[in-house]
Order: sequence, then structure tokens, then C-alpha cells
Amino acid sequence: MTETLCRCPWCGDDPLYREYHDNEWGVPLHDDLRLFEMLTLEGAQAGLSWLTILRKREGYRRAFAGFDPGKVALFGDDDSARLLADPGIVRNRLKIASTITNAREVLEVQARYGSLDRYLWSFVDGTPVRNNWSTMGEVPASTKLSDTMSSELKRLGFRFVGSTICYAFMQATGMVNDHLTLCAWHDRCG
Repeated sequence: MTETLCRCPWCGDDPLYREYHDNEWGVPLHDDLRLFEMLTLEGAQAGLSWLTILRKREGYRRAFAGFDPGKVALFGDDDSARLLADPGIVRNRLKIASTITNAREVLEVQARYGSLDRYLWSFVDGTPVRNNWSTMGEVPASTKLSDTMSSELKRLGFRFVGSTICYAFMQATGMVNDHLTLCAWHDRCG
């Protein structure tokens, strides 16, 4: 895309942020590994900037076996110690433990519902919610829908899945199209 196209203001001028905005954010995502990745990264972001997480994304992919839940679910104490010493990720004991726990829960969801994709997209009946916000101030941090997703994920045993994290996840994976109406990508997503 050319630099003259209007974008959502949150991505600013940083090339990595723009690349993410232009090619990923708000695009419907249906791959279980990528959905697990995004759920992990959104949880890792808690208390940090999204740009910090994007810059560590490759480190996360390496550290967490490409986000293969079958492999991550088998991580033990030695793996946790290795991850706590890895500068390529956010070295937070609770966030690392939650990723391992969540991998186990992903396997349970896949066994019960057929796929993580089918389960997560059921919260929006398989169809992206398309919003028509004009300003960033209108975009909510959470909604009743993200409250429901958060409650259900917690009920299943997932961690670091509060309502705000779930809403950011829904935006990132295209379950919700929150590109502003002035953004060139508003009509391209969903």
C-alpha cells in the first residue's frame, strides 16, 4: 500500500506497526496455530505496548515451538526455566505459565469442539462484527461480547484472558472490524 493511504492513527509511522495494521489487524484469521499465537501475544501484552510484543514476536515463535499447542502443552519445569532466561520474550513467570496452561486448554477445546477456530468464532456466530467508528475515542476497550468470551475461556481454564485482552484479540483476528471509517482498510476487512 502507498504511504498516502489513510490508516488508523494507532499505528503511527513505525514500519512494523504499519505492516501489522495493513496486513494482519482486522483480517479474519481461522488457523488454530495462529489463533493460539495471537491469544498468547495479546496476553503477553498486558501492561506493555503492542509494539513491544510485535518486536518480540519472532522470539515468541522460536521459544514456544511455533505455537504448536501439542508441543507447548508438554513443556515442563526445565522449559519454564529456559523461557524465564530468554530475552526474546517477556520474561514474566505468570505469563509463561499461562501460555503452557493455555496450550493444554487449546488441546481440550480442539478435542471437544473440533478446532480452536470453530470454538472462538462461535462467539461472533462465524461472522465478523463490523463497527463504524469515526474516532479512536469511540472504540471500546471491551464489550459484552468480550466479557462473554473472557468468562467462557476462564471457565475452561484459560489464563490471561480478561475482557480487554479478549477484545484486543477479537480485533486482531478479525472477529471485530474496528478499523476507523476513515481508514483505507475499513472496507477491506471483514
